[in-house]
Amino acid sequence: MSTDATSPAAPAGAAPPNPAAPTRAAPPNLEMPGSRLEHFPAAFFAMVMGLAGLTIGWEKAQSVLGQHFPFVPWLIGGVSVLFVALAGVYVAKTIRYPAAVRAEVQHPVRIHFMPTMAISLLLLAIVYLHTAPEASRWLWIAGSALQLGFTLFVFNAWMHHEHFQVQHMNPAWFIPAVGNVLVPVAGVPLGYDLVSWFFFSVGILLWPVLLTIVFYRVLFHQALPERLVPTLFILVAPPAVGFIAYVRLTGGLDVFAQILYFSALFFTVVLATQATRFLRIRFYLSWWAYSFPLAAIAIASMLMAEQTGRIGFLYLGFGLLTMLSGIVVLLLVQTARAVYERGICLPE
Repeated sequence: MSTDATSPAAPAGAAPPNPAAPTRAAPPNLEMPGSRLEHFPAAFFAMVMGLAGLTIGWEKAQSVLGQHFPFVPWLIGGVSVLFVALAGVYVAKTIRYPAAVRAEVQHPVRIHFMPTMAISLLLLAIVYLHTAPEASRWLWIAGSALQLGFTLFVFNAWMHHEHFQVQHMNPAWFIPAVGNVLVPVAGVPLGYDLVSWFFFSVGILLWPVLLTIVFYRVLFHQALPERLVPTLFILVAPPAVGFIAYVRLTGGLDVFAQILYFSALFFTVVLATQATRFLRIRFYLSWWAYSFPLAAIAIASMLMAEQTGRIGFLYLGFGLLTMLSGIVVLLLVQTARAVYERGICLPE
């Protein structure tokens, strides 16, 4: 074993070590610098987004198919418990390690995962829209207010930054835009039409701007780091969620709605052709970026089937939802394993 200046000196008079004597290997040091709570990222709320998207997808399948799936209430309970647990942990982090939270909101990449908290509330509002409308209303109000706050904060950070560089740009920057476009999905049924139009306008304005910058980053600069490659699936989310929200707002299918849906479908096909590339990536928390966008295009496809009467869209939506169910199970297993093996909540 090598020694350095920090190694303890041998006590005076001690016998010199016997090279022939067997040595016992020291156990691996499982301790991390600082607390795991200190390094708990807001990106964990992407789990809520994925599981909520899956739940809403199966609720939509029940409606379209006229069936009752007995596991749907379990999904609702599961995603609710998960959100409460993650929110409790993040509140504890905020109280105990406020400096770590400040560092996260000032980080050029992690700042864009902060709105996942607001999006989680908005998705829970959709989950409870038909089973508990009053709870849905309060979740929507809280989620919309928080989403507006995060949007303003992130937008100000973009406009007055001193630390953003082109390599910081990645599809996670779409997350604030997706949150705004999501507001009308529950907002319109709850009676908040004008507020819903406001949020939709903000989100749909940001989408093409960010899309241009993302393609510039991908085409003309170095490749995305491996841990951020799964975020490419986020490209599907803005047009897919935008399609669902726009149909809610207008009550029907028009040319713009079709542009949104087929844009989302195109990105889905493009990413499907790169499946082997994604399968080679080792597990990161960013793997959860696969889940919500797939849920969004699955739901959008089932809504397209309702609007057009074309059964092919229904088969596509149900097939994507079934695939998503297997992916979410895999993600839960991999995340639990990473937590157990201390491969997550590490300092950067």
